[in-house]
Amino acid sequence: MAAKLVTRCSLLMQVLVFFLAVVPDAFALLLNRLKSLTVIEEVNRRGPYLGLITVIESEENAFFATGAFKPHKTHPFVDLSGRRFRVGKIHGEKVIYVRCGVGMVNAAAATQQMLDLFDIKGIIHFGIAGNANDSLSIGDVIIPKQFAHTGIWDWVNLNSATNLGDVVHLDIASYNVPKGEGTNLLGHIGHRNEEFYTELGKPNTAQPLFWAETSKHCFILLPTWRTLIVQRTLAMLFTWILQATMCQKPLFWAETSKHWLHLAANLEGMELEQCVNSSLCLPHKPKLVVGLRGSTSNIFVDNAAYRKFLVRNFHVSSVDMESAAVVMRNS
Repeated sequence: MAAKLVTRCSLLMQVLVFFLAVVPDAFALLLNRLKSLTVIEEVNRRGPYLGLITVIESEENAFFATGAFKPHKTHPFVDLSGRRFRVGKIHGEKVIYVRCGVGMVNAAAATQQMLDLFDIKGIIHFGIAGNANDSLSIGDVIIPKQFAHTGIWDWVNLNSATNLGDVVHLDIASYNVPKGEGTNLLGHIGHRNEEFYTELGKPNTAQPLFWAETSKHCFILLPTWRTLIVQRTLAMLFTWILQATMCQKPLFWAETSKHWLHLAANLEGMELEQCVNSSLCLPHKPKLVVGLRGSTSNIFVDNAAYRKFLVRNFHVSSVDMESAAVVMRNS
C-alpha cells in the first residue's frame, strides 16, 4: 500500500513538474494575446485607419527617415504573431503600419490580420519593385491598376499536351541560343528560405524557414470514438470546401480600388526629387505613372529573358513578390 502511495506521489510530482515547466510559457503567451486584444479594442475606438504595408527593413527605414509618421502616444504599437503593427498619424491622417515580410504568404497573412483586427478603411502597399518597362527608369513611381499572380505554373513533362486552361505558355527550349543546342537564356533557378514570423520570436524579426513542421500532436493515435468524430468533421469540411470551390470564379487580374485609383490619377505630374543630396542624383528626372499593370510571384526576377516574356505576354511594367496578395486580400 505504501509502495503504491509512493508511486502515485512520484507520478503526481512528475506531472506537477511538467505542468510548471510548460504552463508558464503558454500562460505568458495567453496574457500577451489578451493584452494585445485589449489594446486593439482601445485603438479601434479612434478608427477608422488607413493601413500601410511595406515588405523589407530598408523600405521601413526609408519610411521612418522621412519623419512623417508620428506614433500614438499611449499605444504606439501592437505585437501580433511576430509582427509589429504601429499606430500613429501622417499629416493628421490616422494610420496603422506594418512590415509584412518577403513573399506572398507573409503579405497575405499580414494584410488579412490587419483587416480582421483593426478598423481599416483602405490599404496602401508601397516599396521597391523591379522594372519591366523600357519607358520607365530607376526612381520612377508607378501606381498599377491591376496585378497578376504569375507564379502559378503547370510544370509539365516534355511533349505533354497543352493545357487549354492555361493563360499563356512558356516554351523553355525556345530560349536556346543558338536554336536547338545553344545556351538557354532562362539561366537557372535557386530555391530560397521562407521568412517566418512567430510570436515566440523577437517582434518584427523573421526567422529563415525552409521546412515547415506539422504539429506533432497530429500523429498521436486517437481513441476510436474521437477518430469517428474527426472523420465526420473532415467529411463536413470537405463538403463545405467543395461547395465553396464550385462558387469560385477564375481570377487572373486583381484590380486595385477604382476609387483610390481615381484619386491617385490626380498625383500624376507631381514633382519628384531627383537628388538625395548634392552628390547623389538619379540620371533622369523621376516621374509618377498611374494605371499600369504589375506582376507578382514568389520569384525574385533577375533574368532578362523571363522579364521580356512577362512583358510580351502580360504587358506588365513592374515585378514584385507581394502586391497581388495584398490586393486580393483587400478586394
